[in-house]
Amino acid sequence: MTDAATHPTEEHVHHGGLGKYFAVFLALCVLTSASFFTYSSYWPFHATPQVGWAFMMAVSCTKALLVMLFFMHLMWEANWKYVLTIPAMFMSLFLVLMLVPDVGMRLHHISEERALHMAAPRSAELKVVEQAAEASPVTSAPSGGTNGGDEP
Repeated sequence: MTDAATHPTEEHVHHGGLGKYFAVFLALCVLTSASFFTYSSYWPFHATPQVGWAFMMAVSCTKALLVMLFFMHLMWEANWKYVLTIPAMFMSLFLVLMLVPDVGMRLHHISEERALHMAAPRSAELKVVEQAAEASPVTSAPSGGTNGGDEP
């Protein structure tokens, strides 16, 4: 064997060690429990679900970043990784921003067939339930003797 094969270069020796991977694992566990916290009764923002969504997106992005940096070894890669990731990031942002008008205007221009077969909006469902509740008055059970349930 050659000397280069038995003694790796200084660049490849230091990848953080077992302690660093264990710390990242613990951080991922803490972040996962923070995601579950948004569904607990202790979460103070139940009235505004957008806060929970934003919090969970931030936690998810942080977890993805930790996994990419440490478990995919991107932290120890050469600087060429930026040549690949930065254009891909800009392209993904561009594609998302180009889809925003389509998603926002999807219900303004629809065909009759699609309007006929698509699900009713939630507000329309609530109106139907309210109208049905108003049309049929609730009758209470007669109070009085015990007949064993034979009479209506």
